[in-house]
Amino acid sequence: MLVQRLAAFSDDSRGGNPAGVVIAETLPGAATMQQIARDVGFSETAFAAPQGDRWRVRYFSPEMEVPFCGHATLALGAALAQRSGDGVFVLTLNQGDITVEGRRGAGLYSAALQSLPTRSSPVSADSLAEALGIFGLTTADIDERIPPARMHAGADHLVLMLRSRAAVAAMHYDFARAQELMRRENWVTILVGYAGSLQLFHTRNAFAFGGVYEDPATGAATAALAGYLRELGWPHAGRIQIHQGDDMGSPSRLTAEISPTAGSSIRISGTVRELPG
Repeated sequence: MLVQRLAAFSDDSRGGNPAGVVIAETLPGAATMQQIARDVGFSETAFAAPQGDRWRVRYFSPEMEVPFCGHATLALGAALAQRSGDGVFVLTLNQGDITVEGRRGAGLYSAALQSLPTRSSPVSADSLAEALGIFGLTTADIDERIPPARMHAGADHLVLMLRSRAAVAAMHYDFARAQELMRRENWVTILVGYAGSLQLFHTRNAFAFGGVYEDPATGAATAALAGYLRELGWPHAGRIQIHQGDDMGSPSRLTAEISPTAGSSIRISGTVRELPG
Protein backbone atom coordinates (compact mmCIF):
# COMPACT_ATOMS: atom_id res chain seq x y z
CA MET A 1 0.00 0.00 0.00
CA LEU A 2 1.48 3.34 -1.10
CA VAL A 3 2.20 5.83 1.68
CA GLN A 4 2.91 9.39 0.61
CA ARG A 5 5.06 11.48 2.92
CA LEU A 6 4.47 15.23 3.01
CA ALA A 7 5.29 18.09 5.38
CA ALA A 8 2.38 20.44 6.05
CA PHE A 9 2.60 24.11 7.07
CA SER A 10 6.18 24.31 5.87
CA ASP A 11 8.04 27.60 5.74
CA ASP A 12 8.44 27.49 1.97
CA SER A 13 10.83 24.58 1.29
CA ARG A 14 11.83 23.87 4.90
CA GLY A 15 10.23 22.80 8.14
CA GLY A 16 6.60 21.84 8.53
CA ASN A 17 5.09 18.79 10.19
CA PRO A 18 5.55 15.43 8.43
CA ALA A 19 2.42 13.36 7.81
CA GLY A 20 1.70 10.11 6.08
CA VAL A 21 -1.14 9.93 3.54
CA VAL A 22 -2.71 6.71 2.27
CA ILE A 23 -5.34 6.94 -0.48
CA ALA A 24 -7.05 3.62 -1.20
CA GLU A 25 -10.17 2.32 -2.94
CA THR A 26 -11.48 1.19 0.45
CA LEU A 27 -10.17 1.89 3.92
CA PRO A 28 -8.15 -0.94 5.45
CA GLY A 29 -9.22 -2.37 8.79
CA ALA A 30 -8.41 -0.38 11.90
CA ALA A 31 -5.65 -2.78 12.94
CA THR A 32 -3.98 -2.45 9.53
CA MET A 33 -4.21 1.35 9.61
CA GLN A 34 -2.75 1.36 13.11
CA GLN A 35 0.18 -0.80 12.01
CA ILE A 36 0.86 1.40 8.96
CA ALA A 37 0.83 4.53 11.13
CA ARG A 38 3.22 2.83 13.56
CA ASP A 39 5.55 1.86 10.71
CA VAL A 40 5.45 5.36 9.18
CA GLY A 41 6.35 6.80 12.56
CA PHE A 42 5.05 10.33 11.98
CA SER A 43 2.78 11.93 14.54
CA GLU A 44 -0.21 11.18 12.28
CA THR A 45 -1.10 9.36 9.10
CA ALA A 46 -4.33 10.14 7.23
CA PHE A 47 -6.24 7.36 5.45
CA ALA A 48 -8.76 8.27 2.74
CA ALA A 49 -11.09 6.32 0.45
CA PRO A 50 -13.78 7.56 -1.98
CA GLN A 51 -17.34 7.50 -0.66
CA GLY A 52 -19.76 8.80 -3.28
CA ASP A 53 -18.88 12.44 -3.97
CA ARG A 54 -16.63 12.73 -0.91
CA TRP A 55 -13.78 11.02 0.91
CA ARG A 56 -14.02 8.93 4.06
CA VAL A 57 -11.03 9.87 6.26
CA ARG A 58 -9.55 8.49 9.48
CA TYR A 59 -6.38 9.52 11.33
CA PHE A 60 -3.94 7.37 13.30
CA SER A 61 -0.97 8.29 15.46
CA PRO A 62 1.66 5.60 16.14
CA GLU A 63 -0.31 4.53 19.24
CA MET A 64 -4.00 5.15 18.53
CA GLU A 65 -6.72 6.61 16.32
CA VAL A 66 -7.23 10.35 16.83
CA PRO A 67 -10.44 12.24 16.02
CA PHE A 68 -8.93 14.94 13.83
CA CYS A 69 -5.53 16.10 12.62
CA GLY A 70 -5.04 19.41 10.86
CA HIS A 71 -1.59 18.93 9.36
CA ALA A 72 -2.44 15.48 7.99
CA THR A 73 -5.60 16.98 6.47
CA LEU A 74 -3.54 19.63 4.67
CA ALA A 75 -1.17 16.90 3.48
CA LEU A 76 -4.19 14.95 2.22
CA GLY A 77 -5.42 18.06 0.37
CA ALA A 78 -2.09 18.25 -1.45
CA ALA A 79 -2.19 14.53 -2.27
CA LEU A 80 -5.74 14.79 -3.64
CA ALA A 81 -4.75 17.77 -5.77
CA GLN A 82 -1.84 15.75 -7.12
CA ARG A 83 -4.20 12.87 -7.92
CA SER A 84 -7.33 14.69 -9.15
CA GLY A 85 -6.25 18.25 -9.93
CA ASP A 86 -6.80 21.45 -7.99
CA GLY A 87 -10.06 21.63 -6.10
CA VAL A 88 -12.06 21.54 -2.90
CA PHE A 89 -12.68 18.07 -1.49
CA VAL A 90 -15.37 17.06 1.00
CA LEU A 91 -14.09 14.81 3.80
CA THR A 92 -16.25 12.67 6.07
CA LEU A 93 -14.58 12.27 9.46
CA ASN A 94 -15.76 10.15 12.37
CA GLN A 95 -17.62 13.15 13.81
CA GLY A 96 -18.78 15.11 10.75
CA ASP A 97 -17.90 16.61 7.38
CA ILE A 98 -15.26 19.21 6.58
CA THR A 99 -13.55 20.38 3.39
CA VAL A 100 -9.94 20.64 2.31
CA GLU A 101 -8.63 22.58 -0.65
CA GLY A 102 -5.47 21.63 -2.52
CA ARG A 103 -3.66 23.55 -5.24
CA ARG A 104 -0.44 22.70 -7.05
CA GLY A 105 2.40 25.19 -7.31
CA ALA A 106 6.04 25.35 -8.35
CA GLY A 107 7.38 22.44 -6.32
CA LEU A 108 5.01 23.18 -3.43
CA TYR A 109 1.29 22.89 -2.75
CA SER A 110 -1.02 25.36 -1.09
CA ALA A 111 -3.79 23.86 0.99
CA ALA A 112 -6.54 24.98 3.34
CA LEU A 113 -9.04 23.19 5.52
CA GLN A 114 -12.36 24.36 6.89
CA SER A 115 -12.62 23.04 10.45
CA LEU A 116 -15.56 21.61 12.31
CA PRO A 117 -17.44 24.11 14.53
CA THR A 118 -15.55 25.51 17.52
CA ARG A 119 -16.37 25.73 21.21
CA SER A 120 -14.61 26.14 24.53
CA SER A 121 -15.22 25.53 28.22
CA PRO A 122 -13.43 26.20 31.51
CA VAL A 123 -10.89 23.80 32.99
CA SER A 124 -11.34 22.54 36.54
CA ALA A 125 -8.97 24.02 39.12
CA ASP A 126 -7.58 20.57 39.95
CA SER A 127 -6.88 19.62 36.31
CA LEU A 128 -5.28 22.99 35.62
CA ALA A 129 -3.05 22.74 38.69
CA GLU A 130 -1.97 19.26 37.60
CA ALA A 131 -1.18 20.45 34.07
CA LEU A 132 0.80 23.45 35.29
CA GLY A 133 2.80 21.23 37.63
CA ILE A 134 3.62 18.79 34.84
CA PHE A 135 5.00 21.68 32.77
CA GLY A 136 6.81 23.31 35.69
CA LEU A 137 4.58 26.38 35.48
CA THR A 138 2.50 28.40 37.95
CA THR A 139 -0.48 30.68 37.54
CA ALA A 140 1.97 33.61 37.57
CA ASP A 141 3.27 32.41 34.17
CA ILE A 142 -0.18 32.64 32.54
CA ASP A 143 -1.23 35.55 30.32
CA GLU A 144 -4.40 36.64 32.12
CA ARG A 145 -5.85 38.01 28.86
CA ILE A 146 -6.23 34.45 27.52
CA PRO A 147 -7.20 32.20 30.45
CA PRO A 148 -6.57 28.44 30.29
CA ALA A 149 -9.48 26.59 28.71
CA ARG A 150 -10.57 23.41 26.99
CA MET A 151 -10.98 24.42 23.34
CA HIS A 152 -12.38 22.39 20.48
CA ALA A 153 -12.49 22.38 16.67
CA GLY A 154 -12.82 18.69 15.93
CA ALA A 155 -10.79 17.57 18.96
CA ASP A 156 -10.23 18.86 22.49
CA HIS A 157 -7.08 20.77 23.46
CA LEU A 158 -5.88 22.57 26.58
CA VAL A 159 -4.50 26.06 25.99
CA LEU A 160 -1.83 27.59 28.25
CA MET A 161 -0.92 31.06 26.99
CA LEU A 162 2.19 32.38 28.76
CA ARG A 163 3.44 35.86 29.57
CA SER A 164 6.80 35.54 27.78
CA ARG A 165 8.24 34.12 24.59
CA ALA A 166 11.22 32.77 26.54
CA ALA A 167 8.91 30.64 28.70
CA VAL A 168 7.45 29.07 25.56
CA ALA A 169 10.93 28.38 24.17
CA ALA A 170 11.83 26.65 27.45
CA MET A 171 8.82 24.31 27.36
CA HIS A 172 9.47 20.94 28.96
CA TYR A 173 7.22 18.44 30.65
CA ASP A 174 6.98 15.00 32.24
CA PHE A 175 5.84 12.82 29.34
CA ALA A 176 4.33 9.94 31.31
CA ARG A 177 2.38 12.19 33.66
CA ALA A 178 1.18 14.36 30.78
CA GLN A 179 0.05 11.34 28.78
CA GLU A 180 -1.99 10.02 31.71
CA LEU A 181 -3.62 13.42 32.30
CA MET A 182 -4.29 14.11 28.62
CA ARG A 183 -5.92 10.75 28.01
CA ARG A 184 -8.01 11.11 31.14
CA GLU A 185 -9.17 14.61 30.13
CA ASN A 186 -9.31 13.77 26.39
CA TRP A 187 -6.95 16.66 25.55
CA VAL A 188 -5.41 15.61 22.24
CA THR A 189 -2.73 18.30 22.62
CA ILE A 190 -1.69 20.90 25.15
CA LEU A 191 -0.97 24.18 23.38
CA VAL A 192 1.65 26.34 25.09
CA GLY A 193 1.86 29.77 23.47
CA TYR A 194 2.70 33.45 23.58
CA ALA A 195 0.86 36.37 21.99
CA GLY A 196 3.62 38.30 20.23
CA SER A 197 1.02 40.75 18.99
CA LEU A 198 -2.74 40.84 18.51
CA GLN A 199 -2.39 38.74 15.34
CA LEU A 200 0.88 36.82 15.77
CA PHE A 201 1.22 33.87 18.14
CA HIS A 202 4.19 31.64 18.91
CA THR A 203 3.03 28.17 19.92
CA ARG A 204 4.25 24.71 20.87
CA ASN A 205 2.04 21.62 21.12
CA ALA A 206 2.62 18.68 23.41
CA PHE A 207 1.13 15.51 21.89
CA ALA A 208 1.75 12.93 24.61
CA PHE A 209 -1.87 11.83 24.07
CA GLY A 210 -0.79 10.22 20.78
CA GLY A 211 2.62 9.04 21.98
CA VAL A 212 4.61 11.97 20.54
CA TYR A 213 6.46 14.53 22.67
CA GLU A 214 5.79 17.54 20.42
CA ASP A 215 4.35 18.45 17.02
CA PRO A 216 6.02 21.20 14.92
CA ALA A 217 2.69 22.28 13.37
CA THR A 218 -0.81 21.61 14.68
CA GLY A 219 -3.72 22.74 12.51
CA ALA A 220 -6.44 21.30 14.76
CA ALA A 221 -5.17 23.18 17.83
CA THR A 222 -4.73 26.35 15.77
CA ALA A 223 -8.36 26.18 14.65
CA ALA A 224 -9.45 25.62 18.25
CA LEU A 225 -7.32 28.57 19.43
CA ALA A 226 -8.78 30.84 16.77
CA GLY A 227 -12.30 29.88 17.84
CA TYR A 228 -11.44 30.48 21.48
CA LEU A 229 -10.00 33.93 20.73
CA ARG A 230 -13.24 34.77 18.93
CA GLU A 231 -15.21 33.76 22.03
CA LEU A 232 -12.99 35.96 24.18
CA GLY A 233 -13.60 38.97 21.91
CA TRP A 234 -9.88 39.13 21.08
CA PRO A 235 -9.21 41.89 18.49
CA HIS A 236 -7.88 39.52 15.83
CA ALA A 237 -9.17 41.57 12.86
CA GLY A 238 -10.34 38.38 11.16
CA ARG A 239 -7.00 36.58 10.94
CA ILE A 240 -4.12 35.31 13.07
CA GLN A 241 -0.71 33.95 12.15
CA ILE A 242 0.88 31.08 14.06
CA HIS A 243 4.63 30.50 14.19
CA GLN A 244 5.25 26.98 15.45
CA GLY A 245 8.16 24.55 15.28
CA ASP A 246 10.88 27.20 15.51
CA ASP A 247 12.04 25.91 18.89
CA MET A 248 12.28 22.41 17.39
CA GLY A 249 14.30 23.51 14.37
CA SER A 250 11.34 22.83 12.05
CA PRO A 251 9.79 26.24 11.31
CA SER A 252 6.10 26.04 10.46
CA ARG A 253 3.66 28.77 9.45
CA LEU A 254 -0.11 28.56 9.85
CA THR A 255 -2.80 31.11 8.99
CA ALA A 256 -6.24 31.07 10.61
CA GLU A 257 -9.09 33.08 9.12
CA ILE A 258 -11.83 33.81 11.63
CA SER A 259 -15.40 34.63 10.64
CA PRO A 260 -17.45 36.76 13.05
CA THR A 261 -20.12 34.07 13.50
CA ALA A 262 -19.85 32.50 16.94
CA GLY A 263 -18.92 28.84 16.86
CA SER A 264 -18.48 28.70 13.09
CA SER A 265 -15.65 26.84 11.41
CA ILE A 266 -12.15 28.25 11.01
CA ARG A 267 -10.17 28.25 7.77
CA ILE A 268 -6.59 27.04 8.31
CA SER A 269 -4.12 27.37 5.46
CA GLY A 270 -0.47 26.79 4.69
CA THR A 271 2.11 25.30 2.35
CA VAL A 272 2.76 21.58 1.82
CA ARG A 273 5.96 20.05 0.47
CA GLU A 274 6.78 16.51 -0.54
CA LEU A 275 9.38 14.68 1.51
CA PRO A 276 12.10 12.54 -0.08
CA GLY A 277 11.96 8.78 0.14
